[in-house]
Amino acid sequence: MTATTVMFDAYGTLFDVHSAVERAGAPLGPLAGPVSQLWRTKQLEYSWITTLMGGFDDFWTLTERGLDFALARHGISDPALRSALLAAYRTLDAYPDVAPALERLRRAAKATAIFTNGTRTMVDAAIAASGIGPLLDHVVTVEPVAAYKPVAAVYDHALRAAGAAVPGDIAFVSSNRWDVAGAATFGFRTFWINRTGMPDEYPGRDPEAVLTDLSGLAAALGA
Repeated sequence: MTATTVMFDAYGTLFDVHSAVERAGAPLGPLAGPVSQLWRTKQLEYSWITTLMGGFDDFWTLTERGLDFALARHGISDPALRSALLAAYRTLDAYPDVAPALERLRRAAKATAIFTNGTRTMVDAAIAASGIGPLLDHVVTVEPVAAYKPVAAVYDHALRAAGAAVPGDIAFVSSNRWDVAGAATFGFRTFWINRTGMPDEYPGRDPEAVLTDLSGLAAALGA
């Protein structure tokens, strides 16, 4: 089946989640990398755990909590640094391959969409900072469902929000292997952007293709 809409995860796929620390984390010194990694890990962990418990706190709240844990774990108490890091997270850097990939897909008459755990306020700020708004047809968040990926209900919401008829109409692109597994289980065509050379996971819930960046996506889609 030929996908009519190419749907992208936002954080880690289009936007570099570690660019906040790279821009505003100089006071962290050698702890910059460990803090950034733990921040991301806890942010995602909180999304899964709150969903499993049947609750929902928005993604910005989880982002704040993840940073607070990461700083506390490394013995850092600096309100000014915390504020600077959170401000930088609102306008994360887009990867350099993002705009060219979106432009090529638009030339191939593919609809383009973001589907994200992030709040609409968060993702709109990142889109505006990167200037990719004109290259997107849809921006979909999990907020109306009050649950997080990889729960099936959120992929169903994304399908309907993009105006697609069946899951196979969607080509879903993510750098998060667990997100790819969830989307594949739901029935989306899936493409894993493995930017950091991670080993594969979730056998049986496999992507259609594994790419090191977005430059080869259009070709993988036959576009």
